[in-house]
Amino acid sequence: MTDSNWIEAALTAARPQAVGALLRYFRNLDIAEEAYQEACLRALKNWPKNGPPRDPTAWLIFVGRNSAIDGVRRQAKQQPLPPEEILSDLEDNETAVAHRIDDADYRDDILRLLFICCHPDLPPTQQIAVALRIVSGLSVKQIAKAFLVGESAMEQRITRAKSRIGTGGVAFETPDPIERAERLAAVAAMVYLIFNEGYSGNSEEQKARFPLCDEAIRLARLLLRLFPSEPEIMGLNALLLLQNARAAARFDANGDIVLLEDQNRALWNREAINEGLALIDKAMRHRRPGPYQVQAAIAALHARAEKAEDTDWEEIDLLYAALERMTPSPVITLNRAVAISKTRGPAEALALIEPLEDRLSGYFHYFGLKGGLLVKLGREGEAREAFNRAIALANTAAEASHIRTHLDRLAQI
Repeated sequence: MTDSNWIEAALTAARPQAVGALLRYFRNLDIAEEAYQEACLRALKNWPKNGPPRDPTAWLIFVGRNSAIDGVRRQAKQQPLPPEEILSDLEDNETAVAHRIDDADYRDDILRLLFICCHPDLPPTQQIAVALRIVSGLSVKQIAKAFLVGESAMEQRITRAKSRIGTGGVAFETPDPIERAERLAAVAAMVYLIFNEGYSGNSEEQKARFPLCDEAIRLARLLLRLFPSEPEIMGLNALLLLQNARAAARFDANGDIVLLEDQNRALWNREAINEGLALIDKAMRHRRPGPYQVQAAIAALHARAEKAEDTDWEEIDLLYAALERMTPSPVITLNRAVAISKTRGPAEALALIEPLEDRLSGYFHYFGLKGGLLVKLGREGEAREAFNRAIALANTAAEASHIRTHLDRLAQI
C-alpha cells in the first residue's frame, strides 16, 4: 500500500473517533469538523515525511484541538498559540494523549456523534445525508450522486440539517445506560436506512448508490465493535451482509429485475454470506431475539438454500409471524404472504393480503404480489387490473419493466 493510500485509510478509520472527541471538546459541530479537516491537512503534510504516528487518532485529535483553539483565540484577538513547529512536535505528547483517550471515551464520543446525526427534528433523508457527511466523510458531490439530486440541493439539505442540530439544544454529556440503549436503537435504524437507500433503485442507479451500502456496512461494523455483545447489532450486521451478498445477481444484463428465486446463486458473495451466517448464529445463541435478528435469520435461510426449491418456506413463515408480533406492519404481513403462498397455496396468501389493500393502496409491491397470486388462481382479468395498478406505482423503470413482462404473458393467454 502506498503512503497516500495508507494515509487515506487511516484518516477514514479515525474520522468518527476524532470528530466525536473534538465535538466533546468544543460542543460545536462546525468547529469540530473544521478542526478535523485541518488535522487531516497537517497529516498529509507531515506523515509522509516523518512516518505514521503510533496512534493516528490521538494525533489527529491533539492537532485538531490545538488548531481549533488557535482559531478561536485569533477570532477573539487573544494571545496566539506557539508556532506550528512546536505544536507539530508531538513526540512527547502523543503517548499521554493516547492514554487519556481510551476505548470508553471513543465509544461514547462515536455514539454521541451518531446520535446527533439522528436528531429527532430531522427527517430521515437529512439524518442520512448529515451522517454520511460528518461521520463518514463522504463529499457533498458523492452524497448528491447517491441520492440522485443536484450538488447544490444536497449542500442546502446538509446545511439545513446542521443548522437544526446547532439550534436544537443537543446534549453533549456522556449518555447514561438508558440513553445509550435508546441512542443505539436510533443509530441502528439510521444505518439500516442508509443501506436501504443504497440497495434500492434500478441497476444504473445502484452503480451510484453502491457506496451507500458499503458505508452502511462499515458503520454497522463500527457499532458492533462498540457493542460486541449486543445481539441486535450482530443481527443488523448479518442482515446487511446477507442482503448485500446478492447484489450482483439482482439485475440481468439488460438492467431488468431478477427475482430471488430466479437469481444465479453462483454470483452471490460467499465470503459475505459466511460472515453473515456466523454472526446470526452467534446472535441467536444470546436468546434475546429482535427484529434485525429475525430479518437476518430469514435472509440466512435463503442464503443456505443451494437452489431456490431448497428454501425452507415453512420456517420463513414462522419467522415472519414472529416479526409481525414484534413490529406489526402491513408490509411484514405482505412478505409473510409470499411464504404462505409457497407452503399453503395462493388462495390463502391472497386472503391474507386483501384486507391490507386500503393501507397499501400506494405500495407497488402489494399490487405486484396480488397480481401474481391472481394469475396462479386463474383470475387473469383481476390480475391484469392489479398489474396495471402496480405499474402506476412503480418507483423505478426496472420495476415497471418487470410488471410489463407479466402483462405480456397475460396477453398471450
